[in-house]
Amino acid sequence: MGEPHSRSSRLGGGPEPGCRPSPPSQFELFFSVGLVIWEEGAGGWSNMQCSTRRMGIITDVHRRFLQLMMTHGVLEEQDVTRLQKHCYKVHDRNATVEKLEDFINNINSVLEPLYIEVKKGVTEDDGRPIYALVNLATSSVSKMASDFAENELDLFRKALELIIDSDSGFASSTNILNLVDQLKGKKMRKKEAEQVLQKFVQNKWLIEKEGEFTLHGRAILEMGQYIRETYPDAVKMCNICHGLLIQGQSCETCGIRMHLPCVAKYFQSVSEPRCPHCNDYWPHEIPEVFNPEKEREAAGVSKANRKSLRSRQH
Repeated sequence: MGEPHSRSSRLGGGPEPGCRPSPPSQFELFFSVGLVIWEEGAGGWSNMQCSTRRMGIITDVHRRFLQLMMTHGVLEEQDVTRLQKHCYKVHDRNATVEKLEDFINNINSVLEPLYIEVKKGVTEDDGRPIYALVNLATSSVSKMASDFAENELDLFRKALELIIDSDSGFASSTNILNLVDQLKGKKMRKKEAEQVLQKFVQNKWLIEKEGEFTLHGRAILEMGQYIRETYPDAVKMCNICHGLLIQGQSCETCGIRMHLPCVAKYFQSVSEPRCPHCNDYWPHEIPEVFNPEKEREAAGVSKANRKSLRSRQH
């Protein structure tokens, strides 16, 4: 399944060697995208290209889509599809809605010279496809610098290190807050640190579950390379897709690890699950794989129930 959460199922290809700029901040990324939107809208491109790849042509539909992706940062695939349809409805309601992959490929061909990409991955817990607007010129925590102060960024680094070092892929809020005295920059009280952690959750860099934190799919998509390079001895990889693994299951005999979506797909038609490496019995509960058909059916039933309730109320 590729790399499920930091999966480089890159829909637009990568930057050309030999013309990588210095890493832009998140503000510069948004400014660059805004520049693309404005210059393409004005019918010009300037001389910002350093790639020989054929560039696509973007319309008001693509520009609106990009603006909304900038606002949201990361979205599930069903929301991205709805967003695309909305943009067509607003700007070109008579046009045939382009296949999502081709639509994003087109956008990425225009963004490529700026080292920006609408990148696809999947969530680690249930395998839901997600899309994020990613800065390819840097994968480090510094890309968050426009939204967070130095001591807040250092708090994220401390949380990240605890998450990577843990067997479960989670770090407790207590353990993170105990490192507050070690932060660089302005001193931070634990109460302030709790608020900053919630800010990381709101901005979709972290996920909180019952007082513990793990990385959001957005963080894995944007920082996967940085994590592999910074924590080479602690980083874990999936035995099935060979992608970066933060949370998953492991074999109690040989120790290999698998993402939860990879576990679900690998064992979905097996009556007695066995480790793909050592063939010993796999002792964990097999999670359900994400099924978009079931999701749509459930949504349809829920909508029908709401309609029925409204009709009874009248």
